[in-house]
Amino acid sequence: MSVSIIPEHKKLSFRYGEHRYDCTLLKGQFSARKIVIKVHPDCRVVVAAPEDAELKDIQIALTKRGRWIYEQIREFKKLQEHALPRQYVSGESHFYLGKQYLLKVEEQPEVAQSVKMTRGKLEVSVKQKSPEKIRALLDEWYKARAKETFAKRLTAMLEQALWVSDHPSIRVLTMKTQWGSCSPKGLITLNPHLVKAPRECIDYVILHELCHIAEHNHSERFYRLMGQVMPNWEKTKEKLDQMAFEILS
Repeated sequence: MSVSIIPEHKKLSFRYGEHRYDCTLLKGQFSARKIVIKVHPDCRVVVAAPEDAELKDIQIALTKRGRWIYEQIREFKKLQEHALPRQYVSGESHFYLGKQYLLKVEEQPEVAQSVKMTRGKLEVSVKQKSPEKIRALLDEWYKARAKETFAKRLTAMLEQALWVSDHPSIRVLTMKTQWGSCSPKGLITLNPHLVKAPRECIDYVILHELCHIAEHNHSERFYRLMGQVMPNWEKTKEKLDQMAFEILS
């Protein structure tokens, strides 16, 4: 496997067998002591390295992890292939708090349009069947549930986040590539699609953002703090990553 670097863009390109991959290099932002390689669900490869890391050391790390990178990308691509675009018709499967519910669409011109969850189903009543309208109604329903759920889980997670003195505000905002973020002033933004994931995944994202109130970068201290409040966070993150294509579609 060969590696080349484009310094001005902090980009890496490397080969594993017949495959060539591009990745992003981040220096001094994640770990002060070691090189960390991550493959994201959208198949982005990110290499986080200490500020003084040499290219040869990064090359060695990529060489050692080459097969793992290849297998991660292959698995995420398989998930992408199976994540078919939703048609918003009866019989589809939709997630809520980690469980699957069958979508049932009923056309009722004389009844107010609504979404309700009952007996393992998400029932949507519309005046006229339209994928766009059904999706809009479901999005509104998920956002409402997200606001309620996130507020409750934030209160629960604050019991572990002893470094947080004030109750942070939460904003619910649809994002394409992030589950959450935390502003320098402590405003936590969460993706409403996250409410489709299991509760432990929601807790993981909230704790992640709460840790950013203490450590604004993904430093070694950040991950040490994350490990203290959620020792198994890496497995939970992996579980969330594996669901990403299903719950974001």
